[in-house]
This record gives sequence, C-alpha cells and structure tokens, in this order.
Amino acid sequence: MPRHRFELNGQPVSVDVPDEMPLLWVLRDVLQLTGTKYGCGIMQCGACTVHLDGEPTRTCRLPVAEAAGRRVTTIEGLAGDSLHAVQRAWIAEQVPQCGYCQSGQIMSAAALLRRARRPSGAQVEAALAGHICRCGTYARIRRAVARAADALAVAPAWTDEDAGAEDG
Repeated sequence: MPRHRFELNGQPVSVDVPDEMPLLWVLRDVLQLTGTKYGCGIMQCGACTVHLDGEPTRTCRLPVAEAAGRRVTTIEGLAGDSLHAVQRAWIAEQVPQCGYCQSGQIMSAAALLRRARRPSGAQVEAALAGHICRCGTYARIRRAVARAADALAVAPAWTDEDAGAEDG
C-alpha cells in the first residue's frame, strides 16, 4: 500500500492507505480526528471542509494522494493554544443547534478572515456559499463572522507563528 506523508495540524504524519482513499476518511477513520464531518459525499454541503495549504477544501471525495507533501489543518488544529476568534464568536452568538455543519463553516470563515479582516457581506456570502446548515442558523453564522472580524480587526497583525497555527 502506498505511504502518504503530509503535515497535519502542524505535525508530520504518514499513512499507508490507497491513493484514492478520500482525505476525509483518512482523517476520521485512520487518524481518529472526527471533528471534520461527512455530510453529502459529493463535495456539496461543506461539512467536510478543512484547510489544505491554507485554503478551505472539501475532503469527502478528495483523494489522499492530493494531500501528499501539503499542509492540512482540521478543526482540531485551528485553535492552537486557545480558541480561534471564529470559534469564540460561534460560542458567543450561540450558532450551533445540531452542530453538524459547524466545523466546515468555521474553517471557511477562518480562511476568509485570514484573507480579509473586514469582509463585506458579499464576501462572507461567497466564502460560505454551498455550506448547508440543516438547522438554518445562517443569520447567527453571519453575526459570528462579523464578531470574529471585529475581534481580529483590533488584534495585532498576523505573525508568522499565527500563520502556522491557523493557515493550515
């Protein structure tokens, strides 16, 4: 079986799995990181979103071979030593009901706020497009993104250390 090496949440990992095994199943079943969820299986709902080299990427059909040599950050690795601003905002706005889609939504929101500290409403909508929340908490999600943007706007500029912890 092929060996696949990549960086996961800042640590090197190596897994012996078939090239075509979806990264989601490697994360959940092989590496036991279950924060990233399976939703639809066709890369449409967003529940399986992680950062791949800092970009939000859906993983339910992404072959693990495409992650080889790259940086993968899951919801478990987003926070570092303390909760990420987006995670704090999610709690403050009481976003989740069932919570199933939330890790994917948070990962996409964190990537957006990394690129744009003060995103417009249109940028938020574009970044979260295709994320399906079965509970319909979209208004709370938008408020949480705005709250996180406010928190990050008053925070000092990103440092190299922050980039490693949150960029993927």
